[in-house]
Amino acid sequence: MNANAASTSAVLGRAALYLRVSTGRQAEQDLSIPDQRRQLRAYCAARGIEVIAEFVEPGATATDDKRAAFQRMMDEASLRPSPFDVIIVHSFSRFFRDQFQLEFYVRRLAKNGVRLTSITQELGDDPMSVMMRQIMALFDEYQSKENAKHTLRAMKENARQGYWNGSRPPFGYKVVAVEMRGARTKKKIEPDPTQVETVRLIFRLARLGDGDGPMGVRQIAGYLNDRGQRTQTGGRWGVGAIHELLTRTTYIGLHRFNVSGKRKGVKKNPADVVEVLVPPIIETAEFEEVQGMLKSRAPQLKAPRFVNAPTLLGGVVFCADCGGAMTLRTSGKGKEYRYYTCCTAARQGRTGCKGRTIPMAELDGLIVDHVERRLLEPTRLQKALGGLFQMRQAHADKEKTRIAELKRQAGDADAKLTRLYEAIENGLADLNDPNLKGRITELKRIRDGARADIERAEGRDTRAAEITPEALAHFARLAREGLRREDGTFRRSHLQKIVGRAEVGSDRIVIRGSTLQLLQTLVASEGKHGVETVRSEVRSFVPKWLPGLDSNQRPFD
Repeated sequence: MNANAASTSAVLGRAALYLRVSTGRQAEQDLSIPDQRRQLRAYCAARGIEVIAEFVEPGATATDDKRAAFQRMMDEASLRPSPFDVIIVHSFSRFFRDQFQLEFYVRRLAKNGVRLTSITQELGDDPMSVMMRQIMALFDEYQSKENAKHTLRAMKENARQGYWNGSRPPFGYKVVAVEMRGARTKKKIEPDPTQVETVRLIFRLARLGDGDGPMGVRQIAGYLNDRGQRTQTGGRWGVGAIHELLTRTTYIGLHRFNVSGKRKGVKKNPADVVEVLVPPIIETAEFEEVQGMLKSRAPQLKAPRFVNAPTLLGGVVFCADCGGAMTLRTSGKGKEYRYYTCCTAARQGRTGCKGRTIPMAELDGLIVDHVERRLLEPTRLQKALGGLFQMRQAHADKEKTRIAELKRQAGDADAKLTRLYEAIENGLADLNDPNLKGRITELKRIRDGARADIERAEGRDTRAAEITPEALAHFARLAREGLRREDGTFRRSHLQKIVGRAEVGSDRIVIRGSTLQLLQTLVASEGKHGVETVRSEVRSFVPKWLPGLDSNQRPFD
């Protein structure tokens, strides 16, 4: 195998030059690429080698082969016949910093008659030269790992101090310079006024929807795309982007750095994760509520056939004897008879579970009637709504403070713009200065974003609501309409907000769920009380509401 054919004698042939630097900053600021090109071309000219092609990798690591220019070069080198006889690099580390991968690709090239040559590490093709190349590659690999270790340590310390390490910030945030340390600019992230409302909208849609119950990630993506909302890069929203946004703790003020290794997709040791405090966009209670909703829909807990099924109680009704789900069974020629049946008994027969079968309409009616009667009892309803309105008022106070801050931000940006315009008019500043143009654009973006947020916030109805007998009666009517459609069918999305689990026994049905969850959804769908701002913090109404025997048991006829 010819590892390197460079010698003191002239070597004629066709060559491809491979030039690489490790980072984008080196590619933009350093002379590494031009200097490599100059040296490689001088080497070829001195030996009469014809340069056929150049492959430039501006800002890519050599620890793996995930490099676009590298792969193009290897594809061309694999053609028969190959368009070039030799690949020339400045040093073997430009080609690879992994000893195993280097030898693998050297052998692959040799099979097609292509050599690899380094102008700074000239070796022959004898066994000693091959061993020397392998030793050099091992040192390059070791140095690369050491550099990565020291770089990561510095980045973790930077994150511990609350600074941003680079890369694109999460949607809803922007990077701002906060101080100078020598020649380095230290940066942090803060909410971006032009994207904050979209983040809040996404969480609101996940919790409450747009008047017809909570939305899933796919529905939210469609909702945003249909209305022309775009991602940071101008692309369309997808399921992955929405799920990542809804589960990222950055939005409650806790950004996590060094969570996983991106190349291998492996989660890091929790001890190596650095938590950075950032300004929050979403309140913790709202975030936790969304996490619970996402978890409840997870395939590990509830199969997609239950999440998307048309049956009212699919995925929430279970057999009290064996704990198995009660699933839909049909009979009759046109499948007009529909039942809930214990799935264990259906699969295994009486040996698995005695089981039970109940007509679907009957069980649906029993549970909905019971839920309506218990939820809409005046005393319980007044207490629940009182808690909701109190939380709503607390949020309204926060919203007023936020609006005042937005007005201050817009006024400050406007004042700075005015001073810049005056400086231009007085000849103190040059309008053609690109830095000045960029500053004007940034100030306009801040001002216009703050004004848009103010307009949206002031457009919401945050007036205090009074609980009167008429208001209770009005709400009770709306709640019944939320649980039943006018044609007599049930509102599945609303009922499953409260009935987390219904266990059907031989003489009773036990219901577990959250009263407050349903009340929030019903009021939100009515659209006049602004419940999109309410949080599930009323301790009197939590999951497993079982205040007495008569509240969770019903004779089963």
